[in-house]
Amino acid sequence: MNKFNPERLSVEYRDGVTATDPVISRHHTLTHSDDTGELFLTIGTQFAWDKVNIDMRDEVIGEWKTNGHCIYYNAYVMVNKEGQDFNTAMRRYEVFRRELPLALTAIRYGDRFLFDVYPALDNGLIIVNFISAYPQLYKQEIFGTFSSFSNSF
Repeated sequence: MNKFNPERLSVEYRDGVTATDPVISRHHTLTHSDDTGELFLTIGTQFAWDKVNIDMRDEVIGEWKTNGHCIYYNAYVMVNKEGQDFNTAMRRYEVFRRELPLALTAIRYGDRFLFDVYPALDNGLIIVNFISAYPQLYKQEIFGTFSSFSNSF
């Protein structure tokens, strides 16, 4: 995993979302440039599908959800598209698992003003949904909380 560099992160707010509101209906779309290593975080009320490379599908998207009185962060990654072989899917799954701490650190840092106003968000569970055509790779995993990623910057 590369070390997170805040200077390589750009943040864009959309749809009337501000640095501190709203929490529920807040969607994150994190993309990157393989050439420059820059990260791009778009925060809005919907995912920024216009920022997603439809051929690569290597973005991390996420949103805040509630279940009763609990708030949690639901993230999604596309492990493989239909028609890709299992070995390719497995390599992508391993890359996502390796790079997710960096991605979650970038999301936490990029939205730090929200966490400053609502510090309890740091303790919400992060649930990552790995989307795959292969049942072995189609899974949900708990990735801890954002508090474990806030110490990385």
